[in-house]
Amino acid sequence: MGTIFSNTKWMLSIYFLLSGGVTAGLMYAGSCLGYIKVVDYRMWVYLCIGIVLFSVIIGYMAGQRIQRRVDHLDLNMLQVAKGNLSVRMPESDDQSFARVYHEFNSMMDTVENKMQLLQRLGEQEVIEKEQAAESAVLEERRRMARDLHDTVSQQLFAIHMSASSLPKVLERNVEQGQTVMNQLITMSQMAQKQMRALIAQLRPVELEGRTLFEALEKWFPDYCRQNGLKGMKELELQGELSEAIEHQLFLIIQEAMANIVKHAIARIVSLSLRETPRQVVMSISDDGQGFENVQHKQGSYGLTTMRERAEKLGGQVEIISRRGAGTTIRVHIPKFLQESHEPEENGTLGTEV
Repeated sequence: MGTIFSNTKWMLSIYFLLSGGVTAGLMYAGSCLGYIKVVDYRMWVYLCIGIVLFSVIIGYMAGQRIQRRVDHLDLNMLQVAKGNLSVRMPESDDQSFARVYHEFNSMMDTVENKMQLLQRLGEQEVIEKEQAAESAVLEERRRMARDLHDTVSQQLFAIHMSASSLPKVLERNVEQGQTVMNQLITMSQMAQKQMRALIAQLRPVELEGRTLFEALEKWFPDYCRQNGLKGMKELELQGELSEAIEHQLFLIIQEAMANIVKHAIARIVSLSLRETPRQVVMSISDDGQGFENVQHKQGSYGLTTMRERAEKLGGQVEIISRRGAGTTIRVHIPKFLQESHEPEENGTLGTEV
């Protein structure tokens, strides 16, 4: 008997059987007691309407019972679509829904395991690329050292020689001395340009020796000031992110900020970065000109690069924009619990730049 009551289709059948039985019983009892006398065809119409209304009410109650469970399933599926892979359906006494919930949970376990594997492969790829990049950087620094010797060093030597001979040249020929002085100015300007170019190429990586929290604390306000933006940031990090995730998130933020400076014509930029036990959510919003055709804009190089970086770690990028109302770029990256890892708080800070 308990099995019948725990199955939705049998429960609905019983509901309607009971409603029909109660209605028939009431009509029979009424006729026996003389309360109901069918003397006019219109009485049958009223009786039919009453039976229909009573059945509709009972059916609605039964439908609500099912709808609540369907809505719960729909809500969890929406959470999964937003990148939260930790959602699971609770156990149910209803055999029909229990089977669906079980299949949903099994599917989510499989998806989470595969996404975890994908994230590990993405992290490994990032680390390997970083190691290759470090080797390339070392080689590039050797090349720059040679360039420094062949360009700036030679320019400084020429400046030194010309400056040393300038007093004697001025004594002999003032006009020739003026020529030498102009050459000195030109060579010093050239040396300065070459030195700036080399310094720009040798600028240290922002994340080198720092956490993502520390890097953003320094880089974000500096970048906003240099580009005439008012920056708002809210960072909630517990220090549990892997090196690969931190690196990719920092590059995504850099790319998003570069897009804002190039295209948005914005004055205010808001950066939000929140870390939960199962997900990392990053959001960058601006008050710029925005755009209407989001699908077309998603094909741009900058947005494509951000999407590729997020997808390497099993995440996704969401773009919300409207012409004249600014743009919001939101990135969701799943996290997976590590049993032997205990979180260490790195910091929580909300400030205005």
